[in-house]
Amino acid sequence: MQYERMSEWKVHDKRVLDAVARVPRHFFVDTPDVFEAYEDRPLPIGHGQTISQPYIVALMTELLAVEPHHRVLEIGTGSGFQAAVLAQLAGEVISVEIIEALAKRARERLAAQGCQNVEVHHGDGYKGYPPKAPYDRIIVTASCPDGVPEPLEEQLKPSGRLVLPTGATSEDQQLVAVIKDMDGKLQREAVLPVRFVPLTRRLR
Repeated sequence: MQYERMSEWKVHDKRVLDAVARVPRHFFVDTPDVFEAYEDRPLPIGHGQTISQPYIVALMTELLAVEPHHRVLEIGTGSGFQAAVLAQLAGEVISVEIIEALAKRARERLAAQGCQNVEVHHGDGYKGYPPKAPYDRIIVTASCPDGVPEPLEEQLKPSGRLVLPTGATSEDQQLVAVIKDMDGKLQREAVLPVRFVPLTRRLR
């Protein structure tokens, strides 16, 4: 099924567009209306969380510039939709979700979709996932009010990329693309204003 206004998205990487188009978004949301799942807007997934609009998923994925040999860390599994998109582009995807019920459901959905290169872990994403570090790419799907969390900075490889929303309130959030140079310094670029739920730092 075609996503609403997909032809208008400012995303140019055909691999990314194809990956997004192949993932059945209706499978990752609880809505009786299949067509609603393909509207270009966020939808609630329970527990006060949302699934991002398809355009933002595609844009963040393009900004990551994922290659087949990359190990990607995702903070905020949510429904599992973003992880399913990344699974088609990366060699390995490690996803961390702080809400146990969401982690369990996403794990089931991803397995049903045949995403064998994705691991979903229940934990505090602010801390990253040290057992599989370092990572070629890191994506955060919740807003970080203080910028890049230090543990994620440490777990990103030199020359690695990180994409995340920053900002303390929904009014001042920006999607930011980050590159870590060979000296370990971060180079940041603000991409566009966004609205994400805040990153939760405490296990429930």
